Amino acid sequence: MAEEPRLDLEKSYETIRKAALERRFVSYLDLAEASGVSWNAAFRRMPQHLGQLVLLAHQRGWPMPSAIVVNRDDVATGKLEGTARDGLIAAAKDVGLAVGDPEQFVQDQQAKVFAWAPTSPERLHPLPSNGETDLKGPRFLHFLGPVLRALRAMGGEGKPKEVVDWIAEHEPAAKEVVGTVTKGGNPSFENKVGWARFYLVKAGLIDDKRRGIWKLTQEGRETDLDHAGALTIFKEVRAVGWEDSEEDEPAPVATGTATELFDDPARQFWFAGAAWDEGDQLERFLREGIWENGYETKFSELVRTMRQGDRIAIKSSFVKKNNLPFNAGGKSVSCMRIKAIGTITANPGDGKTVQVDWTPLDPPRDWFLYTYRTTLHQADPGDDLSRRLILFAFGGIPQDYLFWTQLPYFARKFSVSGEGPPAILLDPEDAEPDATDEPAEIQAYEVSNIVEEGCFQPREALEATLKRLREKKNIILQGPPGTGKTWLAKRLAYALIGTRDRAVTRTRVRIVQFHPSLSYEDFVRGWRPTDGGKLELADGLFLKLVQAASAVPEPFILIIEEINRGNPAQVFGEMLTLLEDTKRKQDEALELAYSRDGERVYIPANLHVIGTMNVADRSLALVDLALRRRFAFITLRPELGPLWRTWCAEKANLEQSTIDLIEQKMGDLNKEIADDRSLGPQFRIGHSYVTPQEGVVISDGKAWFSQIVQTEIAPLLEEYWFDAPDKAAEAKKRLLVGLF
Repeated sequence: MAEEPRLDLEKSYETIRKAALERRFVSYLDLAEASGVSWNAAFRRMPQHLGQLVLLAHQRGWPMPSAIVVNRDDVATGKLEGTARDGLIAAAKDVGLAVGDPEQFVQDQQAKVFAWAPTSPERLHPLPSNGETDLKGPRFLHFLGPVLRALRAMGGEGKPKEVVDWIAEHEPAAKEVVGTVTKGGNPSFENKVGWARFYLVKAGLIDDKRRGIWKLTQEGRETDLDHAGALTIFKEVRAVGWEDSEEDEPAPVATGTATELFDDPARQFWFAGAAWDEGDQLERFLREGIWENGYETKFSELVRTMRQGDRIAIKSSFVKKNNLPFNAGGKSVSCMRIKAIGTITANPGDGKTVQVDWTPLDPPRDWFLYTYRTTLHQADPGDDLSRRLILFAFGGIPQDYLFWTQLPYFARKFSVSGEGPPAILLDPEDAEPDATDEPAEIQAYEVSNIVEEGCFQPREALEATLKRLREKKNIILQGPPGTGKTWLAKRLAYALIGTRDRAVTRTRVRIVQFHPSLSYEDFVRGWRPTDGGKLELADGLFLKLVQAASAVPEPFILIIEEINRGNPAQVFGEMLTLLEDTKRKQDEALELAYSRDGERVYIPANLHVIGTMNVADRSLALVDLALRRRFAFITLRPELGPLWRTWCAEKANLEQSTIDLIEQKMGDLNKEIADDRSLGPQFRIGHSYVTPQEGVVISDGKAWFSQIVQTEIAPLLEEYWFDAPDKAAEAKKRLLVGLF
């Protein structure tokens, strides 16, 4: 391909310098002719071309050479006006110059250019005697200019290998690194060229959206880079958010690879385990070209949703403490090792197996902090954090450790004081030997475990409740006293997480009780006094949990006991809107009442809320309708049926006759309460009052029940019938009949 004509900065500089030495002005057409470019081809590129010249001049401490470049009709007077002056002023502001009065600024710059000309260098890009080896910045900056020159020599575009080969043959900077390797064992020369391409793409000088092709943009065709210019690009790119942890890290993949990942909006991204009770199945999966679900029914519905064309990665999760690429303050960090990636080619629909075209990763790649413990997890490409993981796993883009360790949740977690600075990056050579990695194996917890631990609801009802919690995100367990609302709330949380392992639940299940004095400032964010006598904004429990759930892609649960004992609308504030299941996404984010620098907050979909509510408490106000709309309400009832009877017999060794007696007396009492017009079904007495604790063997069941009646049930009845004490006394008497 023939190289297109381009404006040459060196020739433009020479033309301007010659005019300045002669104390005359020069026209835009003169610059085009000096580069051998027609005015039709040059006029649209000229502002960008001169902007680059201004930037290079500013870096060297020179005045603006383009100040003496004017329209052809104004060469005699040097007058700049209209769009010509606007372009110069814009270029000045871009490099941080104070302008003030535009006309006076132009005149001052023109005078400075004429005064500077006698001492100006003959060339714009003089070659330093030391070959630039002592200039500041990462070593890959030496290759930004050569990449541009290589692509121009190839007509404006080329394959990565062709660029690398051209630079190795024509550029002196390549000689000292060709054949060397990075700390990770990768070819150092190719890696540095890769990093150079990355920064050139970020600067808008190269377009790499076509897979396997690097192409100069129009600006790239017009740009010449010396080391100072490359260093400027490096600083500007880093200033807008990109931080690379180590020059020897693998260079990011081309943008085209990432673009292809998301070109199909229906494509799904899966992270799957390969560890079975029988051992690691990775080699078998790779050999047979499949991924197989190791459970009988668990995950079956999810497996059926996998589609041809979806991407899948085999991962293992564990806890890592040493040899980390960042400083975690001596704390353990969750790690997910990506061992193979592939594309699903077929799904037979059996809920067990999918066929996969695998690519094993050798060596595997480790991803930290935002990890999946469950065997099968679907990552959401619409979520920023999940998208970063997808790009790492399937696009080869390195993990940005600084971004992750600066998230509020991890910044607090890895700070020695709990409130100090975020974790800092480490050179891998300075890390300790890896000696204390711990497996992330956890004991599973499911609905069947809830039943085994003493829940007397049918399994089907529990599964339906858990399903509503997953879908609606927020539920309230309401019912009479003693129906096990808090007990069940905790176990639903364990089942949703998949374990009741204390190491997991202590950070992912939080419990709070609402009360009349609880405020938004306590729960979400408010001003708090410091040791120095000042006030500072402090995040409350709920906002900290939101931050944690945003940073870790596993379920988090907040249990709110007696949710109607406080004022939920006041306590949640604007967060009440965000609780709604349809608003659990980033584009629904709102500013908080006490906002930091205009931050916007949303509640992630993996944060679930379980409230409990005693419907028999007359002192509590009705629940706000806005709160009702955002929660699913599950009513619990006294459960004195077969499951309760079995528990009493097997766990507490109660005699069958005693169990029958307790069931009959409590049933009669609850019927009387339900039929009472001043009370109603919501005042019935729950089974928890008459359910023995597991492991407590009761030798005299009637005496035990008598104590429960006299110390727990009778005082409650006196409260119920406070205006009819004879009725309460008669009910107590009936409960005690036959116990002595």
